[in-house]
Amino acid sequence: MKPIIFDTSDGQNLRINMISPWLKKHFGCKIIKLALDGGFTCPNRDGSKGYGGCLFCSESGSGDMASSGFNADSIHKALDEQIKLLESKWPEAKYIAYFQSHTNTYAEVSELREKFEAALNHPGVVGLAIATRSDCIPEDVLELLDELNKKTFLWVEIGLQTAFDSTAEAMNLCHDLADYDDAIKRLASRNIRTVSHLILGLPGETEDMMMQSIKHACMPINSAGDHIFGIKLHMMNVVRGSLLPEKYPDFVPFETMEEYVDLLIRAVEIIPPDITVHRISGDAPRSTLISPEWSFKKRTILNTIHNTMRADNTWQGRKC
Repeated sequence: MKPIIFDTSDGQNLRINMISPWLKKHFGCKIIKLALDGGFTCPNRDGSKGYGGCLFCSESGSGDMASSGFNADSIHKALDEQIKLLESKWPEAKYIAYFQSHTNTYAEVSELREKFEAALNHPGVVGLAIATRSDCIPEDVLELLDELNKKTFLWVEIGLQTAFDSTAEAMNLCHDLADYDDAIKRLASRNIRTVSHLILGLPGETEDMMMQSIKHACMPINSAGDHIFGIKLHMMNVVRGSLLPEKYPDFVPFETMEEYVDLLIRAVEIIPPDITVHRISGDAPRSTLISPEWSFKKRTILNTIHNTMRADNTWQGRKC
């Protein structure tokens, strides 16, 4: 079998269909994602479904790196501040506004429209990425997403985390696999790109369970056999400010980086090559990270994954 090599145009020749080179090829220039906290909350925090959030979620709603933008003016200011830090290195870059923190479709449509349009009206922004829960896309929000999708580059990131309802319940997700399947089907019916987010190393999960979750996310989403647009994988990070350390005080998802790298590569091998990969490691701030203690070494982890795949002559989709 001939290896699949994903040309990055800079000579790297990756074995994984990473989103960054995909976007560069699509837009013809460097594309950078700018993380925003749009001031939203979550049904698992405000009491409509639960309190405290998912057990692994930080106080910031897993948006520790995001800049606050609670209205049109502050969204523009947050984008300007991030771009100012980046433009000297990538003067020709364009940007995707990434609404990351909490649940970014959990509000009235009028508020969602105002904030999403404010980001799109920034001159450097060429698209939107919207992170949300599968149970927070009512019909009127779907209509708004459909409208946005017809005029800009858009993807909706859905937090699946696991395909096992027993794990979802233990992690206090307050949504289940049926919610995820329904959301993906409804978004696909409007030709809206979706990115599925999964966590590797959740308490109580075996490697086989993790692989089954990935296989579920990679199943065809329509009768034409199309897949989700992208997938995001990273190790479970136990962080201060989440509820997980209280329930699992001595939990260590992966003892060593090598253990995680081995699992991640085997996971990538079962992901169809047309699916873009948006993350293969975690990004918890070192100041809040409890475990795994080595996971802040992002560059080392990424280099080890790519170098190991080249050395082993394997690639994304090899075992599909």
